[in-house]
Amino acid sequence: MDKVAALQRTKLFEGLGETELAQITQKVVELHFQPGKMLFFSGEKAKGLFVIVSGKVRVFQHNTDGREQVMHVDTAGATIADVPVFDDGPYPASAITEEDSLLLFIDKHDIRQFCLDHPTFALRALRLMAERVRKHARLVEVLSFHEVGQRLAFLLLTEAQSKGVDEQGRTTFKLPLSNHEIAIRIGSVRDVVSRALARLQHDGLVEVKARAVTIVDIRALKLYAETRH
Repeated sequence: MDKVAALQRTKLFEGLGETELAQITQKVVELHFQPGKMLFFSGEKAKGLFVIVSGKVRVFQHNTDGREQVMHVDTAGATIADVPVFDDGPYPASAITEEDSLLLFIDKHDIRQFCLDHPTFALRALRLMAERVRKHARLVEVLSFHEVGQRLAFLLLTEAQSKGVDEQGRTTFKLPLSNHEIAIRIGSVRDVVSRALARLQHDGLVEVKARAVTIVDIRALKLYAETRH
């Protein structure tokens, strides 16, 4: 595996010069995980930073009722566990592989030393953590002020982001998630998600055929998603 190329695909390490990349690559450990492998648990002492080369990793927390709340799902090019690397606290959430995954691991002490050696890199790391904080603040807002139907709409809009929209404002994409998996992502349960999806179809906002989702009107679905109750 080309570890340098893998690091360059991330927002954190992109733009580094050959010398800097060679320095940090020497500290990288290659890891391979089967689906369903826990990378770390919430509250566990943080050891370092993970870079996803291929596969998919779900980062989540459990509430007091034991229900899982997904914080984010990351794929190739993402970095995981950057926050505890810098604040020396434990992992704030748990992480598990959803697919066969190849990752790179960098010990937190090596990352910190690299920041001291390269202040520009440290500023980039701070910017990325700030972006993460904003996303989490948005997640708290959605969970606190929006019902399941609106949360589902947000998820569908997120899944559709990489797809183009035709002149009628429609877009179609394959939704690989089951209703149970959707429920985990938006902090609900399968039956409630099924009803919410049926409601979106009844209202003419989406069409679903064999997990192929068509958003009939992007603007209308966004308006619905932003509605607070």
